[in-house]
Amino acid sequence: MYNDEKNLYHYTYRKDGSEQPGENLVNPQSVPGSDNEHRENVQEMKPVKKNRLGIKIAALCLCCALLGGAVGGGVAWAASGSSTSINVSSRPATEVAIKTVDGKTEMTDAEVYAANVNSVVSINVTGTSGTNFFGQPVQTASAGSGFVLTRDGYIVTNYHVVKNADTVKVTMYNGDEYEAKYIGGDEDYDIAVIKVEAADLQPVTLGSSDQLNVGDHVLAIGNPLGELTFSMSEGIASSVNRAINVDGTPFNMIQVTASINPGNSGGPLLNSYGEVVGIVSAKYSSYSNESVEGLGFAIP
Repeated sequence: MYNDEKNLYHYTYRKDGSEQPGENLVNPQSVPGSDNEHRENVQEMKPVKKNRLGIKIAALCLCCALLGGAVGGGVAWAASGSSTSINVSSRPATEVAIKTVDGKTEMTDAEVYAANVNSVVSINVTGTSGTNFFGQPVQTASAGSGFVLTRDGYIVTNYHVVKNADTVKVTMYNGDEYEAKYIGGDEDYDIAVIKVEAADLQPVTLGSSDQLNVGDHVLAIGNPLGELTFSMSEGIASSVNRAINVDGTPFNMIQVTASINPGNSGGPLLNSYGEVVGIVSAKYSSYSNESVEGLGFAIP
């Protein structure tokens, strides 16, 4: 900190600018412009040379740790006359085998995802909603999810995802895109079927929601926010026959703790055997002016 007082420059390490006797490093009698300028030159202040050994050792540790991560082995070096080593795991990356869903074999979450992600689709919809001030139709866009029901391109989703759609575009996990045609649906049950012209698609295996118990592990695969495509969330079944009201329509739903967000609608709810036991449909984000969490619902 520099203080300018009567044109005398001082340096102090104290935050409040005060100094103790002996802290003034510049002789006031040698300040330019003083009567004693001819007697003594101003002493040039030089930065204090700090011991940077600790910083160098820390930097060396970081470099060696990065190198160790790259080669997958231990690294040793000498620092301050001693030998230091870092142990780096040589465990190979886990390869997830794609298993066939047979309804008998319980799977890990990674195996359930691998077995079903190619059956999940991203759905992007365009439509019109009324007219603007100039009488022009207002274009709308929305996103949802769905899953392949048959090899020849029938896909299940929510009715509210494709309701009043002008165009429906389906994107597969491998990036293939198709224009889909609306086949039919039931607004009361919020279920719809669309169709793409494709062959040899990978259909899901349907399970029975009647066999789902409260506390069973469940997984949801979908496209939250329409951008985080083919994401999986996990949780448990909180209730298997929960009566709720959605826009005036009563539903008996599967209540889950798995994260459900806009864009997840129409995606599959899977059990630990990789079977589809529900269609992700809705979530409560508030109730009676109260914010709520962990209340997702799927159609049995």
